[in-house]
Amino acid sequence: MQITVNGLKLFVDIEGSGLVADGPHMREKPTLVLLHGGPGFDHTAFKPHFSQLTDICQIVYVDHRGNGRSDDGDPKTWNLAQWGDDVKTLCDTLGIVKPIVYGVSFGGFVAQSYATRHPDHPAKLVLTTTAARMDYAKVFEAFERLGGKEARAVAEAFWMTPTPERRQRYIELCHPLYNARGPADADAKKRSIVKMPVSMHFNGPQNEVGRMDFRAALAAIRCPVLVMAGDSDPITPKAFSDEIVAHLPPNLVRYEVFERCGHSIFPDDPANGFRVLRDFIQA
Repeated sequence: MQITVNGLKLFVDIEGSGLVADGPHMREKPTLVLLHGGPGFDHTAFKPHFSQLTDICQIVYVDHRGNGRSDDGDPKTWNLAQWGDDVKTLCDTLGIVKPIVYGVSFGGFVAQSYATRHPDHPAKLVLTTTAARMDYAKVFEAFERLGGKEARAVAEAFWMTPTPERRQRYIELCHPLYNARGPADADAKKRSIVKMPVSMHFNGPQNEVGRMDFRAALAAIRCPVLVMAGDSDPITPKAFSDEIVAHLPPNLVRYEVFERCGHSIFPDDPANGFRVLRDFIQA
């Protein structure tokens, strides 16, 4: 379905009941809002794996503006402040009170924007293989360690001066290094809708990804936060998650590092990944 959010139609899919029969009562389950990576991809990478959580929560999938099946809108609105505000307005429009918001990679940037701009809104926050700021030196070192000098050169070329051609080469050579335990699901890539303009608009040191810095703002977060990192992640290395944890209120943080996992924890180690996520949702 499409729902108008802040003047733009966003694609939204909802899985599982929010109210379930429990003896003489109706019991309300929490709502988990999933924010996909990119930008330039869509929510379909979460399917079908996250469906297993519908026994404990209702799941809301959304494509960010400019991404997937959502309307593009004005490129001037392709920024973290707007994407973060869209999360709040979407929840308010759907009547979701105190959501659990899960953000992976770029979705984690959006989740940080949302939670720091609206600290009283979420019940819980999950930040998975993401960053409060990009440290390109660490990224390029990780790609060289995992894929050699060619992988480093291709990553540097794309991230320093993004072009469609360099992005395609980066996808071909560097994306396979995102997974630590085998190839990514080829069918998942075929299912996704790729929008290159939003990626070109956002990525690169002179664009917003190179300028973002949530470190100081993270102190404003008021809800429990689960931070999940892969110890073999090249694009958001574990050091990035260490930095997030160091700037969050310490009494609110649960930090889990997954061994032999790359940028995609759930394809690399689904059993442990979903065990930790399920425990955090139910805590």
